[in-house]
Amino acid sequence: MERKNIYVAYTGGTIGMKKSAQGYVPAAGHLSQCVENLPEFFREEMPHFDIHEYAPLMDSSDMTPTDWVRIARDIEQNYDRYDGFVILHGTDTMAYTASALSFMLQDLGKPVIVTGSQIPLSALRSDGQINLLNALYIAANYPINEVSLFFNNTLFRGNRATKADANGFNAFSSPNYPSLLEAGIQIKLNAGELSTPPSVPMSVAEMTPQPIGVVMLYPGISHKLIDNMMQQPVKALIIQSYGVGNAPQDKKLLDSFKRGIEQGIIIVNCTQCFKGRVNMDGYATGNALAQLGIVSGSDMTIEAALTKLHYLLSQNLSRQAIIEHITTDLRGELTQ
Repeated sequence: MERKNIYVAYTGGTIGMKKSAQGYVPAAGHLSQCVENLPEFFREEMPHFDIHEYAPLMDSSDMTPTDWVRIARDIEQNYDRYDGFVILHGTDTMAYTASALSFMLQDLGKPVIVTGSQIPLSALRSDGQINLLNALYIAANYPINEVSLFFNNTLFRGNRATKADANGFNAFSSPNYPSLLEAGIQIKLNAGELSTPPSVPMSVAEMTPQPIGVVMLYPGISHKLIDNMMQQPVKALIIQSYGVGNAPQDKKLLDSFKRGIEQGIIIVNCTQCFKGRVNMDGYATGNALAQLGIVSGSDMTIEAALTKLHYLLSQNLSRQAIIEHITTDLRGELTQ
């Protein structure tokens, strides 16, 4: 069988860092050199691949919506030349980038896998080697035509993943959706489907930086905090509420939300729980939010809710259409 061709975009992050007197730092060309010295990447079972390093290399903490667009356009420009894509990325905002790409890459007919590592590829005991090796192998031999995130032998749907551990190798989790694939002794498909490419060509949806606020509710939160956020030029606000979507019944707080909605701000209710979904019909404390016109975020991760809002607000849509799309499953990001 003819070997597949995979495009690797190294945006930055721990996987390609080099040791220095000040600790590990990004170093141009270092990742490619490390890979060249690892013969397992060039076995017959592996696909051909080309590594393109971004300049400058970025710490993922510095990622912005403009950088998500850059990655999407990079995939678009190389789409016809390769069978799949691997995006190497720092772990801190990896789930945000994976979510954003899932909304921007429309009618995707090839696999796009975002991965990285907790320890640099050149260091002893690095998890980068197995993550990159598996990502390349899966992209070529188990193509799941969506944006996914691979870490620690597990392939997650990109817009369902969230960083769950700052220190361990099992850094990512998908609390409300099963994994797409498990790379154990055998490679096992779970929720992933080896689908045929769509009949329409892939396209990149516009995404421009949008003023979006995020606030976590906590006992004793003041309505003044919400008022201050509403005074900013925000178009949307994500509130991380208690449990299944509950909030304090403080009249001043509810009035703040009401004023924001009357100003045209879209308010989305996501649970601050790691797992589960919003159900504002369950308790009076949640129903009060629904009565104001606050929109359910269902079981979306914060990363998915935020990037989905960036995507929707970048389109030429009415406010009502945006609200309807928030509660609609567009890319597998929520359970309806």
